[in-house]
Amino acid sequence: MSAAAQPAAEPTLAEQTRSVLARAVSLTVTTHGLRHDLVGLHSVNARGQVRMRLQADSLPAAHLACAPRGALAALVEFTDIAPVAVRDRVRARVTLSGWLTRSGQDTDADEVDLRLDTARATLATPETTVTVGLDELVLAEPDPLAVDEGSLLTHLADAHQDAVTRLTRLADPWLLHGAVRVLPLALDRHGITLRCEYARNQRDLRLPFPAPVREACQVGEQIQLLLSAAQACPKRRHLPARP
Repeated sequence: MSAAAQPAAEPTLAEQTRSVLARAVSLTVTTHGLRHDLVGLHSVNARGQVRMRLQADSLPAAHLACAPRGALAALVEFTDIAPVAVRDRVRARVTLSGWLTRSGQDTDADEVDLRLDTARATLATPETTVTVGLDELVLAEPDPLAVDEGSLLTHLADAHQDAVTRLTRLADPWLLHGAVRVLPLALDRHGITLRCEYARNQRDLRLPFPAPVREACQVGEQIQLLLSAAQACPKRRHLPARP
């Protein structure tokens, strides 16, 4: 699949990648074939560059200290997990491969600050895996809802499941045939995606907003517009409440 091919009313592939990086609180870094899970020890700057703060005696730091020319080949992986407890919660994986180097900004003798100079970026979803251009990645910005998405979706699922059910009126009737429950899966400035679960599988329903949003406080208005449109649709069969 070409990175240039992109459905209408969705973030670009580079924006999707930047959004995964923006909301990730953990990552896995692999050096010399050894994997290390880091939680709360990284940051991503405005250009999408990843930095990690590690203990000076950690294995990646030790590997880097022995690396020729002060650069260590590394693979850094981010996993995007749906905030609502749907089936198959992994929505995407971002893999950055490149070189770890010292950033020169160490502030503690017991810690080292490392910078990843990315050579290749890939975005994997349940449908496909694509390579994202590095120039596109640097120029892209995270979706404006990326950081707030988790709290918005969990609030919708916990406090407004009736609204989620009413939104299914916008779906083609065949999509709801055999569905046992519908939950909010993803949210971005262009729309909301619902996960329709059946006895043995699931499908996703993408509902574009009437207009893109620029900040989290505008989401409620767009959801209300979708609900108004759903109200005008013929009534579908009742879906069971979320257990």
